[in-house]
Amino acid sequence: MLRDLAERPFVIGHRGASGYRPEHTEAAYRMAFALGADAVEPDLVATRDGVLVLRHENEISGTTDVASRAEFASRRTTREVDGRPLTGWFTEDFTWAELATLRARERLGGIRPHSASFDGRYPILRFRDLLDLLDAATDEQRRIIRLVAEFKHATHFAALGLPLAELFAAELSAAGWGRGDDRLVSESFEPGLLDRLVSAGVRGTRVLLVEDRGAPYDLVAVDGSAAKRYDAFVSERGLLGLTGVVHGVSVGKGRLVGGPAARGSATDAGASRRERPDATLRGSDLVDAAHAAGLAVYTWTLRPENRFLAPEFRRGSSRSAWGDWLGEFTRIMDTGVDGVFLDHPDLGLEARRAYFEAEEQV
Repeated sequence: MLRDLAERPFVIGHRGASGYRPEHTEAAYRMAFALGADAVEPDLVATRDGVLVLRHENEISGTTDVASRAEFASRRTTREVDGRPLTGWFTEDFTWAELATLRARERLGGIRPHSASFDGRYPILRFRDLLDLLDAATDEQRRIIRLVAEFKHATHFAALGLPLAELFAAELSAAGWGRGDDRLVSESFEPGLLDRLVSAGVRGTRVLLVEDRGAPYDLVAVDGSAAKRYDAFVSERGLLGLTGVVHGVSVGKGRLVGGPAARGSATDAGASRRERPDATLRGSDLVDAAHAAGLAVYTWTLRPENRFLAPEFRRGSSRSAWGDWLGEFTRIMDTGVDGVFLDHPDLGLEARRAYFEAEEQV
């Protein structure tokens, strides 16, 4: 029988242990499992022949060696993705057999030279490869390790005849996951994709990703400038409207770090929200309102380098040096958040221990 050893907040290895190895590689995922991550998060995009692969984006020049491969030089093109022109090489222009010949590169090489030293060593992975790795790690460690699958550019792929929800359901069934179970969390910036997962028979937890600005592209594609903005989803009214539709929201950490640090009066906060139910919420107010609506809250992405820390937690002038990451991570945990995405899962576990130890001393 598997043990569920995870505490809240869940520590989720963002694209594996991507702070130590190039993201979405077997080495990154194996390290995340070994470091004790409660879950791992892959980004899913599709190939021309309908294979789900793990890449940060469908444009792959920054995360693979495709730009140096003469045989694929003619594939470089400019394409509109989610309403924006983008030039490069796109997964939908390759078969899986072609992509399998590429090698991964560190996306943040200037900030993470150690990880970049592994450039060219690892092939890219299919979603089914990760499912095999996850099952093996679960059996080896005899504990539940969750999967948090993020779908990228669902509307774009659907227009190409590559419906991500249906491809995902088929992959789960083929891998013996029965289209999902308690280990599975699915997330997307497009609410329509989450609805299609239900129609495709995918079970598990569904989470709406909330950008810091703008609106979901699937809503923009239908409603144009009148599309519901992301900010509207994280008001009290917006969160209540998600009840029964999804199981949670996942927000950029700036929405939490910029909010109240300490747990305030629940009564005062609730009164304020009732007075302004359409006001965008931040910090613990956002988390409390989501919990009151029956929703979990996740946040992304916690990283230790000064470049990614809120100004008050930066130390020194080097963008790649680690600042007071422990201070920021525990500040975020103090909001009551249910899960945190990190490039360095071990730092998340250390911060969680430190946070609970501090709580016990209060």
